[in-house]
Amino acid sequence: MRHRIRHRKLNRTSEHRKALHRNLSQSIIEHGAVTTTLTKAKDIRPYVERILTLAIRVRKLAQSDPAASLRARRRIHRLLGDRGLIPAEHRETYDQMSDAARHKTMRMTSGRRHRTGEPKGRLAFTAQSVTYRLINEVAANFEDRPGGYTRVIRMAKRRKGDHAQLAMVQLVGNEEAPTSLTRPRKPARRRRADARYAFAIKLSKGFSGGGAASNAGQHGDAAPKSVDSDAGASAAPDAADSGDQKES
Repeated sequence: MRHRIRHRKLNRTSEHRKALHRNLSQSIIEHGAVTTTLTKAKDIRPYVERILTLAIRVRKLAQSDPAASLRARRRIHRLLGDRGLIPAEHRETYDQMSDAARHKTMRMTSGRRHRTGEPKGRLAFTAQSVTYRLINEVAANFEDRPGGYTRVIRMAKRRKGDHAQLAMVQLVGNEEAPTSLTRPRKPARRRRADARYAFAIKLSKGFSGGGAASNAGQHGDAAPKSVDSDAGASAAPDAADSGDQKES
């Protein structure tokens, strides 16, 4: 029995499990969220929280205690590694590059990785260190927050194959506003029923409009003709009477 053992084995060796934690953490820092199984999401959340706490410590101690800040930065390197991140607007260009051009984009002439992601020399863009983004961009949003930098959201769909429960690990503040969410699509049965109902309303309007027009044509056009004929018939006797009066 695994009593009083906090971490999850995840059916992996220690090296494989550490690599899993490192890769998922890097993806969360790069994209702001990652979708994985619920068990992995629960296991990776405290790992990311610890790294973010170290990054906030680096920022706070940079001026007052540089030695402590350096120790925290080295601890981040030990836990997170040093992946090079390509900006989202340049990923298509990076995929079409040759291996030599990619190497120049990822590393300097001395062999060290580009850190800030700013273009240098003739390069249009360079890679950004995941540690640099963590400390200077991600941790800057949580300096005044005492904890709880991530959330786990259970997904409605399950993974194909083993039907495992999926969940999203997301940085707090990257969620979408409720006004930007799209309404769910109606099922096919509901769409067919709405189409039949709209068609019935259209037919009823057409029949009511056509019947009113035909009735208006019968009564509206025939009535004036009858009135004119009556007027002509009544006018003829009057004319005849006037003529008789003149002859007399």
